[in-house]
Amino acid sequence: MVRKTPADKVMVSRERILRAVASSSAIETGERTAVIEKRLKSHTRRFTKLTLAL
Repeated sequence: MVRKTPADKVMVSRERILRAVASSSAIETGERTAVIEKRLKSHTRRFTKLTLAL
């Protein structure tokens, strides 16, 4: 098994985070992933002061 050292940090793109959030939400709500992802990408938000942690 190959172990990574703490210095080997991987940068995750915003697109991948949005897709992960959308798929997780789709599983919980039964809604399509594409619909949720589109809603996340649109800049109309209910809670404007909250952002995704990057």
